[in-house]
Parts: sequence; structure tokens; C-alpha cells
Amino acid sequence: MAGGPQLPEQYMVPQLARFFHSLPHLNVSLHSVNNTFNPHSEIYLESLGILGSIPAAWLILTLLVLLVYLVTRCCDRKPRPRRSITLLKCSLAILALLCSGAVAVGLYGNDDVHNGLVQLVAAAKSVDGILMGVRNQTDTIEYTLRKKILDQLIDLRDKFDDPASNKTILEVLLAALESMKQNTSNALNRSSEIKKPLTGINLAGAIGIAEKIEQLRWPITMAVLSALLVLCVVLVVGVARHSRCVLITFSVFGLFAVIVSWLMASLYLATSVALGDLCVSPDGYLTRAVPSTLASEVLSYYTHCENTRNNPFTQRLRDGQAAITDASKNLNTVTKLALELFPDLQLQPKLNSLAYDVNTVNKLLSGLATFLDCKPLYKQYVHAAKSLCQLGLYGLTFMLLASLAAGLFFTVLVWVDSHTWIYIRKRQRTTLDPKRGLVHRYPVSQFSWACSLGHVSRFPQDADSGP
Repeated sequence: MAGGPQLPEQYMVPQLARFFHSLPHLNVSLHSVNNTFNPHSEIYLESLGILGSIPAAWLILTLLVLLVYLVTRCCDRKPRPRRSITLLKCSLAILALLCSGAVAVGLYGNDDVHNGLVQLVAAAKSVDGILMGVRNQTDTIEYTLRKKILDQLIDLRDKFDDPASNKTILEVLLAALESMKQNTSNALNRSSEIKKPLTGINLAGAIGIAEKIEQLRWPITMAVLSALLVLCVVLVVGVARHSRCVLITFSVFGLFAVIVSWLMASLYLATSVALGDLCVSPDGYLTRAVPSTLASEVLSYYTHCENTRNNPFTQRLRDGQAAITDASKNLNTVTKLALELFPDLQLQPKLNSLAYDVNTVNKLLSGLATFLDCKPLYKQYVHAAKSLCQLGLYGLTFMLLASLAAGLFFTVLVWVDSHTWIYIRKRQRTTLDPKRGLVHRYPVSQFSWACSLGHVSRFPQDADSGP
């Protein structure tokens, strides 16, 4: 990237996140509160609840208006003149298609949210794998230094208590052995200092919870939106067949659709605002959320990964490598003098084992430098942030808009539908009973049944000439 020391790939705050972050955060007394993402703050959660209650309040008002309207219709007993309801039926069909489109947008947004969360979990697993690699590497180094090298040095020191032919060489040998023990302890301390900031960071639990939630959220949301889509299709079929029964059924289930749509809008609005607050400063939230053992300079290094920043572990790693290099030199001195002073103790296998362990630790420390570099972890951090704050937030916004639109469309549909089926009457057929001289009127659904019983002697057009 020309003119800058930063890496080419950087996290940029989406404009949509800034928009949701700028929405007013109010408490119950309607005073502004801090809009910094903090799920552990009751005041912050209260402000999200107030924002989410806006669609819920609109739902209550909508249900009251629909209830008053339906009550007036149920109590209206005046006979209705025959009239054309073609305009109402066309309006229902058009609104049902628009509502289906809104629900389809919700399905599209739900798929985006799912993909964003899947990518977020994958990136989190990669980060956890990198951190686990560092912990495993340092654990192996510490085990080798403590349980293998130091224990063998103590055993060697006991063997060197045997009488020696040259006291001067023995003193040099013991000094080299002590220096090796000190260098080994220094390397052990440096490894512990590298491991300590990462102690307590375990993403496996959070990853498992996120996966379980998404395994439930995605299919349930798909099922609910699909049910709303089917309800719109049922309405279109009812309009096409001029079915009073289907239209009445839609009036009932349409109320449930109104409730579900506005409740989903309430949930999505609160979640979108919270996600916008998080995406404005994800590194700031991590600074507050990580364990206190992780120094701020370490977190800042991995969440920014600028070329101008030095790796906070570099000096400790260099000190550890220098200590193990000095220990290797001490071991060479110990090996040379011990074989000269104590040729009968069969020290060669033990000294070879020490040399192998020292060489192993040196290789592990060199490989640890790769794990501690910021680029692999920062790449996963940026990928996780983009998955959540771009793909996930945009999908959630689609779901929010779709729920708002579906809530409005279903409200109007229930209203118009309830006004339509009132004017749909069961058609009747007039028949003449020649034995009794009576005219019987049968609904269309009962006409064939009446014919089978022999109650019908002539059709309506013949009844006009009867007595």
C-alpha cells in the first residue's frame, strides 16, 4: 500500500454500522446513555430494549385498530346489497404478491446472516487454532526444559561428586554445569512469559455456543418465513377461487402473521443496533473483554498488525533463544570435561540425550516465532470482522426491512380481506316441491344433496311458473 506502513487488508467500519450506531440510545427516563457496545451493562441493554419496543408498540396499536374494526363488522347485522368486489379482490392479490416479495427479501437476508455467521465461526476456529498452537509449543518447551534437561542436569551433578583426578578441571566442569542450569532456567522463564498473556483465552466454548444457536436460529427463521410465504399463496388462491372460507381463514392466521412480523422487527432492530455498536469498534470491545493477563500492547499488535509496531514477544523470544544457545555451549564444555574426568561412568548416552533435548528446544523456539507473527492471526481477525459486520449486518438489515414491510402488508391484507369476505354470500338455488307446493332454497353446497333425496322437481328457471 503506497504511502503507508499498514498491511493491504484492513478492516473498515461499514456505513451501515455507523448508521445504527448513531441511533439514539435512551434509558427509561429518555436520557441519552453511552452507546459503546457493552452487553454486561444493564443501562446499555435497557437502551436496546427501548429501541426494540418501538415496533412492539406499533404492533399493539395495530391489533387494537384491527380489533375495533372486526368488532364493528361482527356487530353490523344490516343486510348488504349485492355489489362488485372485483376491486377488493384485485387489491388483495396485488398486496399478497408484494407481501410475498417482502418475505422473500427476508429469506435472502436470513441466508446472508447464516453465511456471515458460518464464516465468523470458521475464522474464530482458525484464531483459536493459532492460539492453541502457541500454547502447545510453549508447553512442549517448558516440559522439555523442566522435566528433561533440568532433571538430567541434577542427575549429572550427583555423579560429579565422585573423586576426580584434577580438581581444577572439576571446578571448571561444575561451573559450566551450573551456568547451563541457569541458562536453562532463563529459557524456561522466557517461555512462561510468552505463554502467560495467552492464558485464559479459550474460544472453544464461545464457538460451540455460537454454532448451537445458529443451528436453531437458521432453520426456525426459514420455517417461519416460509409459513408466511405459504399464507400469502393461500390468500391468492382464495381470491382466485372466490372462496369465502379461505378468506375467513386468512383473516385469523393473518393476525398471527402480523404479530410474528412485528415481533421479528422488534428483535432485529435491537440486534442491528447492538451489532452496529460492536462493528464501530470491535478492537475496543476485545480490549475490554479479554482477560487481564493479556497486555494491551499485545492485543493492539494483533488487531492492527502495523509494520511500525514491534512484536511484543520478540525480545522475550530472543532472550530465550540466546539462553538456550548459551546452554548448548555450556553443554559442549561439560561433555568434553566430563568424558575426560569420568571415563568410567558411561556418561556418553546421557550427554547425547541432553544434546538432543537442547537442540529440540532450540528448534521449537525458532518455530515459535512463526506462531507469534501477527499476520496470520490478523488475517483471521479481519475476515471475522468483515463476515459479521458486512455480510452479517447487511443480511440482518434486509431481515429488518422485510419484517417491517411484511408487518405493514399483513396489516392491510387482514383489513382488506375482512372487508372482502363479508360481501361474499353463499349462492342459493330455488326449487319447487310439487307435493307440498312449497319453494325451497338450498345453498350451492347442498343442492346436489337435495336432488339425491328427491326434493327437487324443477330448476330455478322452472320455478317461476309454479303456483
